[in-house]
Amino acid sequence: IGEPGTQLTMRTFHIGGAARLREQTTVEAKNTGTAKLRNVNTVKDKNARLTAVLKGVAELDFGTFDDSHIDLFGDAYEFLCEADEPLLDALRDRLGLTGAKEGCGTGDCGACSVVVNGRLVCSCLVLAAEADGAQIKTIEGLAHGETLHPLQQKFLEHAALQCGVCTPGFLVASKELLDRNPNPSEDQVRYWLAGNLCRCTGYDKIVKAVLDTAREMNAK
Repeated sequence: IGEPGTQLTMRTFHIGGAARLREQTTVEAKNTGTAKLRNVNTVKDKNARLTAVLKGVAELDFGTFDDSHIDLFGDAYEFLCEADEPLLDALRDRLGLTGAKEGCGTGDCGACSVVVNGRLVCSCLVLAAEADGAQIKTIEGLAHGETLHPLQQKFLEHAALQCGVCTPGFLVASKELLDRNPNPSEDQVRYWLAGNLCRCTGYDKIVKAVLDTAREMNAK
C-alpha cells in the first residue's frame, strides 16, 4: 500500500489471514499470490479505505479504519472494533447492550433488529465500522426507566412471548411500524413483521399485541 516504508496509524485488522495492519507500522502481506492490497484513498483521510482483491474476482470494502462514534438514545458512544465485526457484536460485547439477540447471523430471523438512522436493519448484517456517526435505537431504549413502553406491556398482557429470544427484535420492529403508521391494519402488521421469526407463539398473539397497542395509544 503506497510506497515502501509508508507509516500507517490504523488499528489492527485481518483480511483472510493474508495481510495485517499494525499501529505505526507498515503493511505486512504474505506473498502467496492469492491476495493483494491497494490504497484507494489517502491514508491520512479519516475515511481512507482499503480494497482487497482476492484472486481477482472480488473487491471487499471494509469501510473506515478509525474508531467508531455512534449515538445511542441521544448519548454518544465511542469504541474500537475489528474491520469485519458486525454491529450486533459491537453492541453486545463492546457496549454491553445485550438486548439484541443473534438468532441466525444471516439476517433471516430479525432477532437482532435495531434502527440505524431511522431504518430498521438486522445488526448482524451491518458492520460496526459502517455505523460510525450513526444514530442507533435498540431495545434498551424502549422503556422509560421502570415504566414499560405500551408495546412491552401489551406483549405481557397478550402472552406474546415465550422463550424471549425473538422478542427484542419484534418489539423494535413493532415500535418502528407504529412510529411510521400509528393505526395499521392486521395485514399491515403481519406484512411489516414478516422479517421477524418466532417458533413459540404462532404470531397471532404478537399481532394482537401490536394492534391493541395501536388502539390504546390512539385513544389517548
